[in-house]
Amino acid sequence: MSLQNMEQLSAMHFDVLREIGNIGQGNAASSLSQMLSQAIDISVPTVKLLDFNESVEYLGGPENVVLGMLVGLKGDINGMMLYVLQKNFANSMLNSVFGKQINDLTELDEMDISFIQEIGNILAGSYVNAISSLTGLTIDISVPTISIDMAGAILAVPAVEFAQIGNSVLFIDDSFIFGDSPSGGDSSEIKSNMILVPELSSLETLFSKLGIEV
Repeated sequence: MSLQNMEQLSAMHFDVLREIGNIGQGNAASSLSQMLSQAIDISVPTVKLLDFNESVEYLGGPENVVLGMLVGLKGDINGMMLYVLQKNFANSMLNSVFGKQINDLTELDEMDISFIQEIGNILAGSYVNAISSLTGLTIDISVPTISIDMAGAILAVPAVEFAQIGNSVLFIDDSFIFGDSPSGGDSSEIKSNMILVPELSSLETLFSKLGIEV
């Protein structure tokens, strides 16, 4: 059966996507831990199927200012990944390396944005490498394009793709736990939200490689 829209995905498909997200998140945590010279733990990612309005509300509402990193996917898997980061994510990263705190995402300067862009490379690369290692598929990623805007405006970019894949997108909720000890008092948890917008034929290719029917 050919995949016509995202709504056809079953619980088994979501379990697979969750496991891929878990591997990718673990890889990202290891890379970030080395980069930031501090312990980083993870929790199991949540994978949801949300429509445009639900996605915007989940990110704090249409007027909530966020940082969006758009990454294009080409090769055996085609589509895009949109990472949406809140202020506390940027603060945790910047404070770890530069000892810097910001009150608003609009305060990020050119060096800050370049650093966050490298974080985006790590996040996207870790997720794509997880897919490639499990399936043997070849996937190239573009350099992340960064925008700082209201959530409604940030999500308008992948929204133009929604009509091609149905009314819903894959919304992956990752959590990174920063601190010397995951249970220590100094630990802090920050979220990285990823919206995955693959071509439907690419999803079929992914599941087929894993021996799962759609």
